[in-house]
This record gives sequence, structure tokens and C-alpha cells, in this order.
Amino acid sequence: MIVIVDERELVTEGYNSLFDREGVACAGFAPGEFGEWVSSAADTDLRSVRAFLIGDCREGVISPRQIRDRTGAPVIALSEQHSLENTLRLFESGVDDVIRKPVHIREILARITAIRRRAHEDVSYTEIGAMRIFMDGRDPEIDGQPLPLPRRERRILEYLASNRGRRVTKTQVFNAIYGIFDEEVEENVVESHISKLRKKLREKLGSDPIDSKRFLGYRLVF
Repeated sequence: MIVIVDERELVTEGYNSLFDREGVACAGFAPGEFGEWVSSAADTDLRSVRAFLIGDCREGVISPRQIRDRTGAPVIALSEQHSLENTLRLFESGVDDVIRKPVHIREILARITAIRRRAHEDVSYTEIGAMRIFMDGRDPEIDGQPLPLPRRERRILEYLASNRGRRVTKTQVFNAIYGIFDEEVEENVVESHISKLRKKLREKLGSDPIDSKRFLGYRLVF
């Protein structure tokens, strides 16, 4: 999930729509609401956040360092002022990157992936058995051959791969894929997506790579 903070509701709604087209959940906050949320949110909710995008906010209202006290997710400033002084000021405030608007959503996602890769010293994919699972939106490969997947199923597989070795609950998967504030979608939709994903993986692999335990959640077997 991507979290965007901006004083203009029209802006947060616009980004929500654009990220949704890319199959990425997004939650928008006004600056005042965000400060209260980030200081009190549960750790499991914050682990669902891939990045924080800070747009038009009054100076000093949003502290990147306050965000970093709770989570290691990238903090990126979206700037409408194309000046060196403003860019330097934003970096000095503690953000990981400054992106000048207008910018395509895919460029934002690519920058987020690059920052996370550098932070964790990871490659852009995870190999589990015969599977190569990419973290940049590409379809996974099995024995070197692409396996086309719908966006939600691909994101679930990426999320499971990013948590390899750990079991994640249905709620955690839902929050990562749909966002923690999406009340229009039932959480049980995760079971449907995972059922379809498992069927496709079994057909290609000859076995089920997703281990599930009732009440405990899911993990990739490797």
C-alpha cells in the first residue's frame, strides 16, 4: 500500500485512482490526520505500507524523521517547486527522494522499488525453487518462462515472497493489496485470489508452494 499526504483532497483522490489502475492500493491523508495516524497505527498496519508520498503540506507539519521512527518504508517528497533551494530543503528534512511533478505513476513505483532495493541490499527478484518472483511489477517466471497473472494475484505472490520465511495472516495480505482503509471490499476476497493463484502455480510446478494454516496464515514453501 502507498500512503500519500496532501492538503488537497482532490490530489489524494487522484493518486488513489491512478495507483488503483496499476493494481496498487493507496490511502490518502490530510496532514493533520496523518500525524495522528502514523504515531498510533499498529505495527502490522505500518508493515503494509510500501512508501509514503508527501505532497503539499505546510512546512513542519509532516516530519519524515517521525515516520522513520515507526517504519523503514521510503519517504518521498512530491514537489511542484522546481528550484534547487526547495529540493535541498526537502532532502535536509529527511526524505529519501524528491520527485518533481508532473510525474507518471510508474516512475514513482520504479523509484520506490529502487530505494527499497538499496536499503535492503536486495536484487529485484526472489528465487524460490523453480520460481523467480520479481518485485517491480513483472510477471513471475517458472523455469525461465513467464507466468501471466492478474494484478492482484501477482501482488499477493510478491508480498508472500517479500516475507519469505515468515507466515502472514489474511488480514496482512489484504492490507498490503487493498489498503487498510478499503471498506468496500470484503477481506475474504483474499482467499479467492490465493485459491486461484495456487491452482495456477500447482499446474506449472506440480506441487503447491503456498503453505496455509488456519488462523495462522500463509507462507511460501522453499
